[in-house]
Amino acid sequence: MASSFRPPRGYISESDPRVSQVGHAAPPWLINYADLMTELACFFLMIYALSAAMSGTLQKVSQEVKEAMKEEQIAGQVKMTKEGLQITFEEKESVSLFLSGSAELTPTMKEYIDKIVPPLRQGVDVKSNLLVIEGHTDNVPIATSRYASNWELSTARATTVVRYLVDIHKFPPDKAAAIGYGEFKPIAANDADANRAKNRRVVFLIKVSPQGA
Repeated sequence: MASSFRPPRGYISESDPRVSQVGHAAPPWLINYADLMTELACFFLMIYALSAAMSGTLQKVSQEVKEAMKEEQIAGQVKMTKEGLQITFEEKESVSLFLSGSAELTPTMKEYIDKIVPPLRQGVDVKSNLLVIEGHTDNVPIATSRYASNWELSTARATTVVRYLVDIHKFPPDKAAAIGYGEFKPIAANDADANRAKNRRVVFLIKVSPQGA
């Protein structure tokens, strides 16, 4: 006796090749799709870790540094990057961070650093966090017996800041590092005194690891 069952409209028979059978190989695109989903999951885990850091200690550090910079009228900015919390001190035409052509801190720069040491210490007290001091210059060439180029000058300036933190404020030396970029990472065009002053800057970067909090 013939079956009276009639499949509903739109029904696909299990014998249809569009239906994946047990043991049937997955289509080639599925491998790339799975890899993409894995990478996206890792990306969002990293974003979550950074968000957790900002919601805790670094958020407090950020706020305290902003208040100190506002109070002292320090030119610069405080912002979160993919690496961590970035604090930038910029020169103004009337305020220098270092003596001209030198790595020696001006009294004003020492006062600026003194103001942000407490929150900086909070930021690196978190396990695995590290403070990196970046030195930057404008594009005016320098060639002296001590500094052959702006690279040497910017590195010396960053190192001087680290030494000041370690020697004067007893900052943990294993939590600090110095790096010089010279003139090669400007934030403004070197076409006017005001812009060159912005490029003569020091960046305090509290680097956050995925385990940071």
